[in-house]
Amino acid sequence: MDDATNRFPLEAGADEGLPLAAVAVAPRTSASRMVADALRAAIVDGRLRPGAPLRQDAVARHFSVSAIPVREALRQLESEGWAKVEMHKGATVAPLSADEAREIYEIRAALEALALTLAIPNHTEATLSEAQALYEAAERERDSEQYVARNEAFHMSLYAPAARPQLIEMIATLHRRGERYLRVKLGLPDHKRVSDREHGQLMEYVRGQRIDAARKLITDHLLGTGELLYRLLNEPAPGSRTPAGKHRNVDDSESAAMLAPKKRRGARRTPD
Repeated sequence: MDDATNRFPLEAGADEGLPLAAVAVAPRTSASRMVADALRAAIVDGRLRPGAPLRQDAVARHFSVSAIPVREALRQLESEGWAKVEMHKGATVAPLSADEAREIYEIRAALEALALTLAIPNHTEATLSEAQALYEAAERERDSEQYVARNEAFHMSLYAPAARPQLIEMIATLHRRGERYLRVKLGLPDHKRVSDREHGQLMEYVRGQRIDAARKLITDHLLGTGELLYRLLNEPAPGSRTPAGKHRNVDDSESAAMLAPKKRRGARRTPD
């Protein structure tokens, strides 16, 4: 493995890396969370592409932590769909899968329709005001990373009055597993405008206690997203015969290019 991979530069433009002194005295759970967050961010912005190796020793050296929090971080990323861990092969960045994307949204459609059905009769003015505020915050958001978080918060606020903690936890897990795929959709023209409009319509149905209409809208919205992602990830990438969601494996010799700080061209790209 080359020196660039050993240094594991996850912060763009920061040759000295992350502030590791604070990590050394942090509790193990905080260290594993910090490692997971840094790796997730590198995957999101493309510095770690699908198939890139996630070598435990290199990650541990970079963050000045033991192997234990690194293993915990990799298990967390695996549970969220960001990493793939294989016996005797180690961890790699998980590939994007058209089948997985569609299945995640199919399951979400079923569970979120149920949660919405149970929640609507229990909504109060206070919970509706909270959901409305979260909807408006997401509508105003122009940063794609922040939009992902605000979008999830809005959805979960609609389901919270269902008072079904296990159902809510399953939905939250699916949101985390589907985050990579939502980011694919964020690159499409008009996605945010259409999504904001549907969220506004959903708020009207919830306020009006229109359970059937709300259930149909959330089901159609999520199933439609799943089918759209399935088609997108099965389309050949520009100039290639390989589908956009299919990525070849990458060996250590290519790690330096993957882990190099990504050049920024102008302002951050945001969804329309």
